[in-house]
Amino acid sequence: MADTMRALVKREAAPGLWMQEVPVPTTGPNDVLIKLEKTAICGTDLHIYKWDDWSQRTIRTPLIIGHEFVGHIAAVGSAVTGYEAGQRVSAEGHINCGKCRNCRAGKRHLCPNTIGIGVNRDGGFAEYVVVPWENLWPVPDDIPSRLAAFFDPFGNAAHCALQFDLVGEDVLITGAGPIGIIAAGICRHVGGRRIVVTDVNDYRLSLAKAMGATRVVNVSKESVSDVVRELGMVGFDIGLEMSGHPGAFNDMLENMYHGGKIALLGLLPKNTGINWDQIIFKGLQLHGIYGRRMYETWYKMTQMLLTGFPLEKVLTHEIPIEDFEHGFELMASGQCGKVVCDWSGNIRS
Repeated sequence: MADTMRALVKREAAPGLWMQEVPVPTTGPNDVLIKLEKTAICGTDLHIYKWDDWSQRTIRTPLIIGHEFVGHIAAVGSAVTGYEAGQRVSAEGHINCGKCRNCRAGKRHLCPNTIGIGVNRDGGFAEYVVVPWENLWPVPDDIPSRLAAFFDPFGNAAHCALQFDLVGEDVLITGAGPIGIIAAGICRHVGGRRIVVTDVNDYRLSLAKAMGATRVVNVSKESVSDVVRELGMVGFDIGLEMSGHPGAFNDMLENMYHGGKIALLGLLPKNTGINWDQIIFKGLQLHGIYGRRMYETWYKMTQMLLTGFPLEKVLTHEIPIEDFEHGFELMASGQCGKVVCDWSGNIRS
């Protein structure tokens, strides 16, 4: 194995990313070294690429970005058991402390000391990445690498959508980004009744429709309230807020049925104002969502894929890593679903 590797590096505090040669990371006793096959572009990666306010507050350069990936184990640390070289794996992108109250209580997704791969430490937009063995997720042979590459956002969608019982329920999803699109498919897969998805991007709304949405709504052209009446409804039983848009969230509150339940994944601005009467007098239940349940969400999404979940429909572009600039341009334009970059030269025709 070579001493250096190619990696996408946030080299300096400015917009852009740089492909450069860097040392192959070293493996500690509890770590595994993964040779990457594919890495997917996440919205977080796009924030870092653009160098927006969040990135400027959060990222310390230089940093190898990327936390959605799949590859094969190249080496294992001396204390690692149960894994071997050559095994195909993905990995949970949040590294927990293992010592806090929540970690010790089995609620690792709520660890306040979480470190993010590709955000707080070097990540998976590289030929190799090192992760703790506890963060590995073995990929079954029946699941193609191009899908396993974005298990991370699939897990976000699954954690959010499966927070509440969906069987026979009417669901409103605000935001048709890749996670919202996947969530629409999950709602359909597990037995939701009417599934309505809102956005202003017709391309992504069409993907949500293909994934199983009953009705998609471009809110720049029609209102959610009109669609509720069109469908003969009183309001939605379940809300999944994926947009991070204050107007979309308030639309959701206005159109919820009394006693409805809302899972919040989108990052709303700190100054977002809402009509509290909608929450209090309707008796709504709100639940914040972050990451994935470790590792119950990973189990559930793996089993959904193995039982026919159509995750393939959200993957719109698979490109060589050399074309990464094009991938980030696609993400910035919104004219795509998931974009997967390949390191191995193995791209389906």
